[in-house]
Amino acid sequence: MLLYFLITCLSFFFFAKSLSLPPWASETKTLLSFYFIKNPFMTTLHQTKQDLPSPVLDQMSVLDLPELALDCILDLLPPSELCSMARVCSSLRERCVSDHLWEKHLKAKWGKILGPAAHRQWQCYLSSTDHLVSPHHQTGSLGFAKIISLFRSLSSVFRDDKQRRGYASSLPLDSSMSCYLSLETGRFWFPAQVYNRENGHVGFMLSCYDAELSYDTHTDTFQARYPPHGRRAAAVEKGVTWDRLRAAPIDASPHHLHVSDSLKELKPGDHIEIQWRRNKEFPYGWWYGVVGHLESCDGDLNHCHCHFNEMAVLEFNQYTVGSRWRRTMIMRDHKEEGNEEDGFYGGIRKLNCKEEIAMWKHHWPCSILE
Repeated sequence: MLLYFLITCLSFFFFAKSLSLPPWASETKTLLSFYFIKNPFMTTLHQTKQDLPSPVLDQMSVLDLPELALDCILDLLPPSELCSMARVCSSLRERCVSDHLWEKHLKAKWGKILGPAAHRQWQCYLSSTDHLVSPHHQTGSLGFAKIISLFRSLSSVFRDDKQRRGYASSLPLDSSMSCYLSLETGRFWFPAQVYNRENGHVGFMLSCYDAELSYDTHTDTFQARYPPHGRRAAAVEKGVTWDRLRAAPIDASPHHLHVSDSLKELKPGDHIEIQWRRNKEFPYGWWYGVVGHLESCDGDLNHCHCHFNEMAVLEFNQYTVGSRWRRTMIMRDHKEEGNEEDGFYGGIRKLNCKEEIAMWKHHWPCSILE
């Protein structure tokens, strides 16, 4: 309101000079002039305007900071700001694309779902022409669209900067920054495993299967491409969330039998995951279960000798009592057991990590399966 009153009064003064005003106008002008002089706010405003400093030509540059201080600042920047800083000058560009900065971001966001197979796939990706194809997942937020634009700008700057030919002519494709952005844009499909595949299909509850994944920054979810099962076509699932993903616990093909090293020590109550496949043409998936008691045992741990028996009982308690999938028995020296009707049970992993066990329980079905 005060600003509106000020503008109105000033307009009135300029307009009054061009008109023949009545006698009372001069008195009003004198009164308002007295208000402007005596009002503390107006005095302060007038002084503030005069006291504004003039532009300083020789300002301090961020490059004038000590090396340690500059490194600390860059280390705290998120990926989008690192890309922005890299466009400032060649000196900052060299710092902002360095691996030691981007490895931290790569590990923080992607570390839990990138296993050895994903790293091998990245090397294959670099040797192919796939990385030259424009990304298809650029419909995300404006913030990350800016990152993509900056990424392209960085590449062009590196190519055109003749003064930097001594150490590089382009952004290294095998750099951590390149890997991060290829993952973020969805251009790089990488192998990992998905819990409860195909949107929790009843036939896959409490299982974990291999898939090729591509990230969608717009939805912060993944697209999963599962390998074909026998004559069945490859399945594709969209909208896979982060909590349904993990890196493969065993660095091996899903068609290879895992050689178990803990069968002799299994005892009732142990948490395990076991390979299972429908038939010999299918890849293995990992299924969660626990070690149970033999029928001859009353379950009293003080008298239990189940762990000395050559047979071990595996229980899959997500299935109702009486289901043929509820219990199975295996030899402690087994390799693969089963048939075409009940499927084939492969290698076993004993779960010692509480985080792994908690993850399986997190995906427990809402109701007991038949």
